[in-house]
Amino acid sequence: MTTTNEPPVLAGCAVLPPMNGKPKRKPTPANEPKQSSKSRDRFTVLNNFVDFTMRDLKAADVRVWLILYRDTKDGTAATAQADIARRAGVSVRTVHGSVKRLERLGLLKVIYRGGLNRGSSRYRVSPLID
Repeated sequence: MTTTNEPPVLAGCAVLPPMNGKPKRKPTPANEPKQSSKSRDRFTVLNNFVDFTMRDLKAADVRVWLILYRDTKDGTAATAQADIARRAGVSVRTVHGSVKRLERLGLLKVIYRGGLNRGSSRYRVSPLID
């Protein structure tokens, strides 16, 4: 019986590097999400809005813009003002005023005005004041 501190080496395995050091790079788990260029672009828009635009807006305007931006798919957001009001915690009248202000500032463009029996309005959202 030998009393050495080295682990036994199997025949044919002497060419493998020792396993006592840390790996040179951290392996990434297979389930870790990769950030797509589309999500990077969305964060760039949010960063621009927060850094350059948000400070000049009322709180309700910021809430309305964020909700519409979050709902944007294929370049437009189709959301009823009553739904925006519920999610923002403000009245429909406040949402209506915010939409008008955001549109006047160039942060929002109303593509289609919805209404009773006409469906939701459609909006195009922009992060920077024109």
